Amino acid sequence: MGNIVAIVGRPNVGKSTFFNRLIQKRQAIVDSVSGVTRDRHYGITDWNGKDFSVIDTGGYIVGSDDIFEEEIRKQVDLAIDEANAILFLVDAQEGVTEMDLTVAKHLRKSDKPVFLVANKVDNGKILQEAVELYSLGMGDYFCISSINGSGTGELLDELVSKLPDTEKVEESDLPRFATVGRPNVGKSSFVNALVGEERNIVTDIAGTTRDSLDTHYTKFGHDFVLVDTAGVRKKKNVSEDLEFYSVMRSIRSIEYSDVCLLIIDATLGFESQDQNIFHLADKNNKGIVILVNKWDLVEKDTHTTKEYEAAIRQKIAPFTDVPILFISALTKQRLLKALEIAIKVSQDRKVRISTSKLNDVMLPFIEQNPPPATKGKYIRIKFCTQLPTKTPTFAFFANLPQYIKDPYKRYIENKLRESFDFTGVPIQIFFRKK
Repeated sequence: MGNIVAIVGRPNVGKSTFFNRLIQKRQAIVDSVSGVTRDRHYGITDWNGKDFSVIDTGGYIVGSDDIFEEEIRKQVDLAIDEANAILFLVDAQEGVTEMDLTVAKHLRKSDKPVFLVANKVDNGKILQEAVELYSLGMGDYFCISSINGSGTGELLDELVSKLPDTEKVEESDLPRFATVGRPNVGKSSFVNALVGEERNIVTDIAGTTRDSLDTHYTKFGHDFVLVDTAGVRKKKNVSEDLEFYSVMRSIRSIEYSDVCLLIIDATLGFESQDQNIFHLADKNNKGIVILVNKWDLVEKDTHTTKEYEAAIRQKIAPFTDVPILFISALTKQRLLKALEIAIKVSQDRKVRISTSKLNDVMLPFIEQNPPPATKGKYIRIKFCTQLPTKTPTFAFFANLPQYIKDPYKRYIENKLRESFDFTGVPIQIFFRKK
């Protein structure tokens, strides 16, 4: 992991259609996670054996059509800062517009590889007219049609050849914890409160190309690596509230971690951006612990924590089996408890359940409550096993797996969670043909 490719361009040039085409074959796997409207602007894909993350920046622009150049400019600057390569989409049928020229002007400053992509090239006439794209000063361009996919192969060949080889994170047995969350929720204060000024206990593993600073933490009998991608480079005049910025930042931290400590601000509550980051972690099969920071600032009565917790669980459904802890980085309240829980989640993420035990536990649940018959056909699940993957993944073998619906899958997941300890750990369940 590690390479980020950003799709930029003015509104309505087909960024989302192109994005969907790039990630569709992977999205099918990723989106088998039960019915949550997923954040559709970020996905993972691969080409010629190289994995990369794709971001459709259009999804993060507020105000869509009557879009202010200022917003697009911010997006483009952020993409230049954060991505490893940029796909600049223009609409070949409309030709070059003023706004395309503005975007091109910003992109020309970048030292990152930029690919000019002429979309909606559906016939020879448009292909001939596309030569006016040379006026953007971006050199050669690729002609594609996102709708039918023509031309995308050549573009992707060229794209992956220019992506840097990502350094494999050195496989150590130490769990890797990332603090993620929106700007200003107290991620740095949390890390500083843990690490303290005692830098001698802390060994900094030199920041690699990932722009992240790994801190080896050994205190109070704990031993793990803190992945801190936040305050590594201070952004010049980035307006901090850009959702896109948080998501970009979080993607890197999340992909390099085992467990994500999602920090939210108690005074603001669990907002849609927190939800986006939560789903990114879930989608990447990372362990998750939610830390409600600045709890010392909240007026409390006896019900506060219960109600607060219930409100969060409602927003993260259907994956609600997640530890939620109320902390204060300022008064150091419950910080060590947070670490203990994170360590437990990282251990549970590696749990292997023997096939015999799994069948002994799960088959009785399936007999009590078999999948509902579909089209008069009875579905029988005879056997299940844990697959040899890095994170808990289970296969249930059935005569008609295609007829098993999401609600039943959730029933199976709930029973797995009741029987084994997977709190904070995403589980994948597949139904296969016997």
